[in-house]
Amino acid sequence: MTNTRFHPQPLTLPEHPETAKQVDAMLQRVADYDGIAAFSEQFLNGLHDARLGHNHLVVRQGDDVVGVVGFAPDGSAELAVDPQSRGQGMGRSLVDATFAHNPAAGLWAHGNLPDAHEVALLLGLRPVRELLVMRLDEVRAEPVQLPEGYEAFNLTEASAKWGRGAVEKAWLEANNQAFSWHPEQGGWDIERLHRAMEAEWFDPAGVWLLYRGEELAGFHWTKRHPDGTGEVYVVGLADAFRGHGLGGVLMELGLVHLAEQGSPAVILYVEADNAPAVKRYEELGFQVAERHVVYKAAGAAAGD
Repeated sequence: MTNTRFHPQPLTLPEHPETAKQVDAMLQRVADYDGIAAFSEQFLNGLHDARLGHNHLVVRQGDDVVGVVGFAPDGSAELAVDPQSRGQGMGRSLVDATFAHNPAAGLWAHGNLPDAHEVALLLGLRPVRELLVMRLDEVRAEPVQLPEGYEAFNLTEASAKWGRGAVEKAWLEANNQAFSWHPEQGGWDIERLHRAMEAEWFDPAGVWLLYRGEELAGFHWTKRHPDGTGEVYVVGLADAFRGHGLGGVLMELGLVHLAEQGSPAVILYVEADNAPAVKRYEELGFQVAERHVVYKAAGAAAGD
């Protein structure tokens, strides 16, 4: 039962920008204390961008925001408690409030930290998904040998050659073919692609596109974090080009780009149950650095 000492207030935070700024500040304190962010990029954006359709539960003590839960339209949720307000049962209270709000919610525990794992055990929650962060600490800028008949361009170069609209259309089709199964990356439309490209870190020179003639075979969208760490943000192949070893070529294109940009290390996210991909990344030198787990209530179906 939800602890009556805490009174989560339902809010749609993009409609309350001052409170959203307080949540931003609290989440920064959480990240500094835990060494890992409690909210992912999507949920951080959902604090301010009404187009994402997120809603929230907020806990205050006096004038300060000390707890928050974010809910995305896909049923996923993320939760954070201010470090100065822990040890009072607020975490458990917010977990109860999360499943009272949506009994089928999938609650992310980023880093699967001991406190989150303990609360999950106490409440009988079960893990239904595990996402790994893998890290490569030695990034080399070596020329990429492209297969015969293929050319590589970044987004700026490809747009100059074929037109931005045509390139984005092909990129979107390849993305949706590659991620038809994925709860966050699949089923995009052009508005969703443009919204993703609004990110402060977006660099068209960091999107690499592999072509055979005028056909887009696949893409590698890279990201650079404020500390210089690179990220294999998204790699995808169009259906017609799978099974020809082109995924490795795309990986190399992005890694070389990040090395040339001075990234001292590169991370990527991969589903823990995707054994072939995990093995492939291990062969490239990546090692598991973090584990992120989704928990559900015992009675909720895994696919809900």
